Amino acid sequence: MYFTRVGRFLKLKRSLSHKDGASYVFVSTKNFSTRELLNEAYCRTKLKCKSKKLPQDVNPQGVFACNELDLSEVKVYGFDYDYTLAHYKPSLEHLLYNLGRDMLLEKYKYPAGISKLEYKPNFAVRGLHYDIEKGLLLKLDSFMQIQFGAVYRGLTPVSTDEVLQMYRNRIIPIAYVEGDTRAHKTNRAKMVHLADLFSVPEMGLLCNVAEYFNKNHIDYHPEILFLDVKNSVQSCHPIMHKIVAQNVEEYIRPNSDLKKYFQLLQECGKKLFLVTNSPFHFVNAGMEMLVGHDWREYFDVVIVNANKPKFFTEVSRPIRVFDKNANTHIWEKVTSLEKGIIYYEGTVKQLQDLTGWSGHQVLYFGDHPYSDLADVTLEHGWRTGAIINELTHEINTLNMETFKQNANWLQMLTQLIEDHQDYKDPEAVEVIEKWMAERDFLRNATKSVFNPQFGSVFRTYHNPTYFSRRLFRFADIYTSNIRNLLNYSLTHTFYPRRGVMPHEYGSYFV
Repeated sequence: MYFTRVGRFLKLKRSLSHKDGASYVFVSTKNFSTRELLNEAYCRTKLKCKSKKLPQDVNPQGVFACNELDLSEVKVYGFDYDYTLAHYKPSLEHLLYNLGRDMLLEKYKYPAGISKLEYKPNFAVRGLHYDIEKGLLLKLDSFMQIQFGAVYRGLTPVSTDEVLQMYRNRIIPIAYVEGDTRAHKTNRAKMVHLADLFSVPEMGLLCNVAEYFNKNHIDYHPEILFLDVKNSVQSCHPIMHKIVAQNVEEYIRPNSDLKKYFQLLQECGKKLFLVTNSPFHFVNAGMEMLVGHDWREYFDVVIVNANKPKFFTEVSRPIRVFDKNANTHIWEKVTSLEKGIIYYEGTVKQLQDLTGWSGHQVLYFGDHPYSDLADVTLEHGWRTGAIINELTHEINTLNMETFKQNANWLQMLTQLIEDHQDYKDPEAVEVIEKWMAERDFLRNATKSVFNPQFGSVFRTYHNPTYFSRRLFRFADIYTSNIRNLLNYSLTHTFYPRRGVMPHEYGSYFV
């Protein structure tokens, strides 16, 4: 016996569209084909999906917890500069791309046709991997599985069949991705993780040039191309620093709340410090625009040209005083850190020894999961906050009603497939194949709405990305902008959400 609505499939659909026109009776399943029973299950699931209440919008200015963090325990607040305090306009990506492209032409003598290749700002996203052996830009999830449909050679997508032929598996060995770090092993990684926003225009230039070579049948070595592009873009940073410092309004987004936050911290007796890889003249120009000419009065310690992550990992590199007037450093030994003095290089060990700031009393904000956050939390026990600029776009996309509907139906359809996948007769197989095709369509729809090529920074089709895995491991909290902290008191405790484990209660939403 089977509990169902009266009527066959077509009549069933009509009755389900009118809430008051349906009645329940017990009927025998002997008169129903497998196709009809599966179609009925589909319709009931679809109706249940439509009747469900969609989740509330997520606050784009929210602060999100990966680990419990009690701000009342924090006495010292530290900050990176680039993409943490200073948020850049798209014009900076175009500038870095153009400078890098010109360097390829002038220094490395690349073909003149490269000069016509324009930057495509919405092509790549942060957190991708570049395979320096195969010349592919691709996206991995937290299990180091390739996300099919997000693999590119140049600007051209690579088919799933070709990807499987090259890698022989969708799961990439850890030694291939991260290198072999076991004793007596010196094998380096075959992939490079592009985890900061400065790498986005670098990826754009890399893929544009690779596409040009492929279309013009020019043979090239993928690793040589990667190194040339990387060195070209990074060697242009001093030029970029000079250009931006001379016209900060064109490149840096204003943030009037930044000064309010510093004032709040200072008034409540908190210590503040700045540790950045950028040079003083560049930081000074940006901070004068963002905070004012008196910006250094808010910081107890300012360290420029820190050369992170070495600043957090080395122990013997001496800290030096930087003479901003002479634009050079002084050779005298530093025995104390004074407010108003600009310091250069050094190590986190010296910073802690000279200030006494250590452990969970320190909260450091940065945008890079590795060079900013990993070592300070793993080695020094600092609390960490990640500033992820893309979060605003990601959350605004999540809040779209069409996305919520698609994500909701995708999850319920997947459950429907899982519950009925063991039917093996031909009719059932045919119906389930149609469900799978619809699921593939929904998966691509919920991916491409974030970015047409690579989807969300934080998620593959269903798993967190490789980037997310690192972010959630190394950051206690994360948010889109420092100013979002103004919405919380300095005694606020951030509690992580109780996530649903596979063996626990089901969750209705992704």
